[in-house]
Amino acid sequence: MNKVILMGRLTRDPEVRYTQSRNGDQMAIARFSIAVDRRFARGNSQDGNDATADFFNCTAFGRQGEFVEKYLKQGTKIVVIGRIENDNYTNKNGEKVYSVRVIAEEIEFAESKAASQGSGQGGYQPQAAAPAPQNASADDFMSIPDGIENDLPFK
Repeated sequence: MNKVILMGRLTRDPEVRYTQSRNGDQMAIARFSIAVDRRFARGNSQDGNDATADFFNCTAFGRQGEFVEKYLKQGTKIVVIGRIENDNYTNKNGEKVYSVRVIAEEIEFAESKAASQGSGQGGYQPQAAAPAPQNASADDFMSIPDGIENDLPFK
């Protein structure tokens, strides 16, 4: 089984072109790249680069390609469901280049329109830290009011 599910943000605006078939129909082909955050940063790298994201090249065909063209732009957070294909070729120097791409079969928004607009120009902006509660102690934990211990669902 070849199935991949990725959630990330577009690294640039998608590139869309249309093919012409023999019967005159056109089909959209959208190419885009997404950055997928890792749960944990890579550590101990030789060059000091502790990458926290992986970048995947994706291609969408037909109606999915039209959806990409119409609704997606740099910074949009999406979920891509699809399959992985080898994208190997020989370059001008005769060297074999190995790579993979994700063929997007389903694409969904991963955040609301308001949330994406709140992040500026559609690009990724880390969210500001929430203000500390007024009754937080020095260890950043909120104090439990007296007499409420018996009402808590856990002990």
